Amino acid sequence: MSDIAQRLREGLQVKTVFTLNLAGHQIPFKESTVVSWIVMAILIVLAIWLGHGLSVKNPSKRQLAAEVIVSKLDSLIGNMLGENCKEYTTYMETVLLYIGLCNIMGIFGFTPPTKDLNVTAGLALMSIVLIEAAGIRARKVGGWLHSFAEPVAVVTPINILEIGIRPLSLCMRLFGNVLGSYVIMTLIECVVPVVVPIILSLYFDIFDGFIQAYVFVFLTSLFISEGCEAGPKKEKKKKARRAKGALTGAAAQQ
Repeated sequence: MSDIAQRLREGLQVKTVFTLNLAGHQIPFKESTVVSWIVMAILIVLAIWLGHGLSVKNPSKRQLAAEVIVSKLDSLIGNMLGENCKEYTTYMETVLLYIGLCNIMGIFGFTPPTKDLNVTAGLALMSIVLIEAAGIRARKVGGWLHSFAEPVAVVTPINILEIGIRPLSLCMRLFGNVLGSYVIMTLIECVVPVVVPIILSLYFDIFDGFIQAYVFVFLTSLFISEGCEAGPKKEKKKKARRAKGALTGAAAQQ
């Protein structure tokens, strides 16, 4: 039992791959950082390869495959965001691919970066900044501030707390699921070291990994959509009032 506990403690630690000496300061580079670089390099190389030599008249099989992937992702993420937030589709697609690829790196012998709380916290903070920025852009600063008092002013403290609760929820959900999968797999490998771990590893690393990426992107897209929905409604009301005023003026002139 002590061996299992020791193995879990060692596995949960984020190892330092190398240390850079910069102006007398030792800067450690963790395993999660290095694997994230590998994931980003893979995505960049794939993007360059799929997007190279595009043609309108004679598209190659590579281009057709790229168009299918992009159209499927646009449809998936676009439906989450809604018509009013389409401009955030590309960012959310990138996050989906990054988290999905990070979660399956265990298949290739790497430690998933999402097992590091710092990585999931960084992703959550980026999401909450985008959520609030989208709300400010849609409602303007005055409307965004007023939204904290909706539906009634008494819930203002709760709405303000949500700014911190949302990134914490996104962070801990992703981190907890990836960490839980690792703990379960470690225990199974100790009890049944043959065959079973391989089958379950494919489930946790591939299926569950992409499910967690989807959930993270879905919740972020949902929050963005909620933040943007008031802006277009207000614009429609303004247009309706202007149209009504124009019709009234035209009727008066006649």
